[in-house]
Amino acid sequence: MASIVSPFRRGYRYLQHLAHEQPVIFYSCVLGVTGPVLALSVPPIRRRYFGWAPGEPVPTSYPVPKRSRRAVQGYEDDV
Repeated sequence: MASIVSPFRRGYRYLQHLAHEQPVIFYSCVLGVTGPVLALSVPPIRRRYFGWAPGEPVPTSYPVPKRSRRAVQGYEDDV
């Protein structure tokens, strides 16, 4: 049983050492772990408790009017 737990114990002791000796590396490890956890947990919380819904999609084309097009006049293009 001790062989299963020993890598975690060494990792915990190493994190304790980093927290005291090199706090920059320790906090970068903490932020690196919390990023994926927050990415998976925040969207469901926002939907359930705050009523968030995605916005309507942005139009990808201009709506064409439902009428016949008039010929352009007065711009002297037909020379």
